[in-house]
Amino acid sequence: MSDRRSKVPHTVFPDTLAEQEAALAENPLLNRMLRAREGYAGDRHRPIYHYVNPEAMLNDPNGLCFWQGRWHLFYQAYPPEDTRQHWGHAISDDLVHWRDLPYCIYPDPEDRCFSGATLVEEDRVIAMYHGTQAGNMVATSSDPLLLNWSKVGNAPVIPIEAPDGGALPYRVFDPCIWKQGGFYYSLSAGQTPSGPGGKPVAADFLLRSTDLAHWEYLHPFVEGDHYSLVGDDGACPYFWPIGDRHILLFYSHMSGGQYLIGDYDTERQKLKVTAGGKFNMGPSGPSGVHAPSATPDGEDVIVIFNMNPGKPTAGWNQIMTLPRRLSLDAYGELTMRPVGAVQGLRGELASLGGRTIDANRDEILPGIGGDAVEIRATIAPSSASMVALDVLVSPGREEFTRIAFYRDRGYADNVLRERPRGSLMTLDTSCSSTAPDVRARAPETAHLRLAQDEPLELTVFVDRSVVEVFVNDRQCVAARVYPDREDSTGISVRSQGSPTELKSLDAWQMQSIYDTV
Repeated sequence: MSDRRSKVPHTVFPDTLAEQEAALAENPLLNRMLRAREGYAGDRHRPIYHYVNPEAMLNDPNGLCFWQGRWHLFYQAYPPEDTRQHWGHAISDDLVHWRDLPYCIYPDPEDRCFSGATLVEEDRVIAMYHGTQAGNMVATSSDPLLLNWSKVGNAPVIPIEAPDGGALPYRVFDPCIWKQGGFYYSLSAGQTPSGPGGKPVAADFLLRSTDLAHWEYLHPFVEGDHYSLVGDDGACPYFWPIGDRHILLFYSHMSGGQYLIGDYDTERQKLKVTAGGKFNMGPSGPSGVHAPSATPDGEDVIVIFNMNPGKPTAGWNQIMTLPRRLSLDAYGELTMRPVGAVQGLRGELASLGGRTIDANRDEILPGIGGDAVEIRATIAPSSASMVALDVLVSPGREEFTRIAFYRDRGYADNVLRERPRGSLMTLDTSCSSTAPDVRARAPETAHLRLAQDEPLELTVFVDRSVVEVFVNDRQCVAARVYPDREDSTGISVRSQGSPTELKSLDAWQMQSIYDTV
């Protein structure tokens, strides 16, 4: 086997918090990373309140967890002196303000540290991830800031090849981990050829262990999945309780981030699916939501995603979404809203009271705009064919990003007829940029339910090259955008066919989560 040791400087840190903080203050690698972050401060498309890694490229978020009073975010990083994937690391007190830490899990004996999840126990945190050309790995840490990690056996605990060189009955790829009874359980991502006509469909293979070092294969975990597509795979799985059910979040390389909700049969060790859906309504690229990283928080689940680029940006590419709080409604359907701490970033406020949106014209809202803002708008029900809120609008409308709502234009419900008919929310970035190197994303169109007399409530986060839209705390659509004009900062509204009442609109200028911006 070739030498796979990383070329990135590696430090073994002390075991107490005070000593760790002192060591971090003098750490050359961390100081280099922070200087790199300062160098990007003037990049107009680099977000100021969505997390972006301090240097080089970024890929999947990994192992989001809460340990000793702090949130920990790990991610696939590509250090400049050794561009193989390492696990990057950041911590937060509130899931919004992130502080960079040095790389924490390095390749060797694996060639690259791919995606995985964490499990928090009373005295340690367990990370399980895929090590390329080796297999699925387990590492543990117990120090205050999770700076030092030890790999179980310094070898793959689920090797990528069978001992006799034969075929394995499961795929060895992105894993997750949880504990139930006296066993640790892990899902290993992949596909099975059990779709129509023998075509591949998503699968996550279940294994269990008593000691983290020796794993027994059981079977494919999911039962009754009628929500994912032929050709999907089950990468980046996260399996957690939510309300009175369980949720399996995953990423399909074909069609993006998704979830399945169901009942966890702990005797048969199966997830019996009862609902499902998507986090992006199409492929994850360009400019779409990518892979999830999730952790339980009481009856809810907190999830964060990376987002793909739609334009080359020198020295960096992907970003993280804002963390979302997932929960179940009375019908067992998934709802999502931003974590509350994001309100702490609000700065100067501009507000509009109730006003009529005249039909069939784009109306610029006076004195309101920006490229790093939070917008909260309440729009009354109306007979309009479509109601739109446009952001990042240039004065001549050469550039704009459209958020459009279509009431009662979604699917009819033939199962539970007491529920409201579905409506549709679209995030259209077709005209977001006039730059020739921007790849526009096909409009994101999401389904949600609003009662006939229920107002539309939009929470919109604009952050230079990202727009995230939460709709009545039930649905979210998000995409990357790259306005090329300096004056693309306006906000406008439109009501198609008939007038509509804009009941209120508040817009806050958002503050940076970094000291250097």
